[in-house]
Amino acid sequence: MPRHRIDHASTTRQGRRSRLRTAVIATSVVAVAAGGLYAAGLLATGDEISAGTRVGGVDIGGMSRTEAEAKLRAEAPASWSAPIPVRVDDRALTVTPASAGLTVDAARTAELAADPSRDPFTVIGRLFSTGEREIRPVFAYDEAKAKATVAELAKKNDRAVREGSVAFRDGKAVATQPVTGRKLDTGRAVETLRAAYPAATGAAPVVLPVTMTEPKLPAAEVTRFLDTYAKPAVSGPVTLTAGSERLRIPASTLSDHLTVKTEGGKLTGVLDEEALLRDPEVSRSLATMTGAPVEASLGVSGGRVVVESEGRPGHEVTAKALGDAVRPLLTRTGAAERTGAVATSITEPKLSGGSLARLGITEQLSSFTVNFPSAPYRTTNIGQAARLINGSLVQPGEVWSFNERVGERTAENGFVDGTMILDGQYRSAPGGGVSAMATTVFNAMFFAGVKPVEYGAHSFYIERYPAGREATVAWGSLDLKFRNDTGKPIYIKAGATDSSVTVSFLGTKKYDSVEAVAGPRTHLTQPAKREGTGEACVPQTPLEGFDIAVDRVFKNGGTEVKRETFKTHYTPRDEVICK
Repeated sequence: MPRHRIDHASTTRQGRRSRLRTAVIATSVVAVAAGGLYAAGLLATGDEISAGTRVGGVDIGGMSRTEAEAKLRAEAPASWSAPIPVRVDDRALTVTPASAGLTVDAARTAELAADPSRDPFTVIGRLFSTGEREIRPVFAYDEAKAKATVAELAKKNDRAVREGSVAFRDGKAVATQPVTGRKLDTGRAVETLRAAYPAATGAAPVVLPVTMTEPKLPAAEVTRFLDTYAKPAVSGPVTLTAGSERLRIPASTLSDHLTVKTEGGKLTGVLDEEALLRDPEVSRSLATMTGAPVEASLGVSGGRVVVESEGRPGHEVTAKALGDAVRPLLTRTGAAERTGAVATSITEPKLSGGSLARLGITEQLSSFTVNFPSAPYRTTNIGQAARLINGSLVQPGEVWSFNERVGERTAENGFVDGTMILDGQYRSAPGGGVSAMATTVFNAMFFAGVKPVEYGAHSFYIERYPAGREATVAWGSLDLKFRNDTGKPIYIKAGATDSSVTVSFLGTKKYDSVEAVAGPRTHLTQPAKREGTGEACVPQTPLEGFDIAVDRVFKNGGTEVKRETFKTHYTPRDEVICK
């Protein structure tokens, strides 16, 4: 029997070829199958959006991009446009998404939902997928609108911090309660709103970030001050006593002079004692409890100064004493508890029999009298001016003023209408005739040898006055002033009758005598003739104008030691016929 040799190498090669053919066949079969599935997948899904695709619950599966976009616009979920509930501190509000620039971009969302891949694995995988696709919508954001919406929120909800305070008005204590300041953080609020969109149904309000600023003064301090000081302070009048006299200050008057200040976190009441003392309601009542000192009245007898009537002390309530008396009563209630004593001080008169020698008022420096035609208005006006001037005490170096001493020539000050020179002619005006008083003071000043500071003559000459030695005054424009340069006080004594006024200066002489030397009238000018109209017109006779110089000559021991010249220009006094 023949032997056969087995070729193992050949057998191995044949096996390998057989397995390779099998693998190739299998792979070909798989490829054919996969190709079929891929084709089936493309046919099933189309070339846009897969079946079962949803956006916010809206089914857009199997649609084209354009169809999906249209459906998303038409059937948009309510949450996409529903107002977003927000909270700014303790205020609940809502924000409309569209107005804040928060919307869903339907076109971009449809684009996102479209199948993004065409590779075989993705396409074939979709054939065997049984789940639904949920696509997150693409949000649109308009930054300008968002900032504008938040700015409007800030405008309506921001609140400035307000400090608590208390004020006194019309006799009552009025409190202003403190308020915490609130400011919306607009930058962070925009991002907070953007992150909260869209708002889920029933979601809690979105808390927008705010900055709170607390007032420096807490409400408790306002309440404390009201209860312990402010309300008691104006709960009723306070009554002050001085001996048997009583002064009642109403709550309304007290409130006019009470203020409140904040110091160290506390409210404190402040009483303006100076203003309270000046208040007419208080000063009138104090006049009955107190009185100014009465100055001694001086005269001249035998060339020497004598006391005609003695002065007497006065009683005064100072601002400090008034404040010290009122303050403790302000925190109390009830009539009995709001009554207390006020201290008074004694004020000695400047002039008395005992003070004359010390002051140096020992002799008459000068005296001058002006006579005038009697008329009711002159009697009233010159007499009132004399009463106001009489008793003036002018200290060394002090400037005395006619207008300051006499005051404005009004009915309230005791003056009536009379004749005076206005615009170059006589007219009726308040205080007419007072120039006679001014001329008398000027001459007393002239012969007392004191220094004139301000003076002015009439525009035209009046025959009853000494030429170049007369003066007039006008409220607000022309005054008569002198400075006491004698080194000692000067006392002015003034008195008037129906037809004359006399002014004397008493003190200590600096010169033995003072004389007047008048020069000739020069530069004579003739008057004109004109007509005047109106109820205030006063007829006047003509008189020429002129210039004149008067020397004031100072002498000691009969020898001239100084000379001063006073120059005066007078305009013509036109003849005036009134129509």
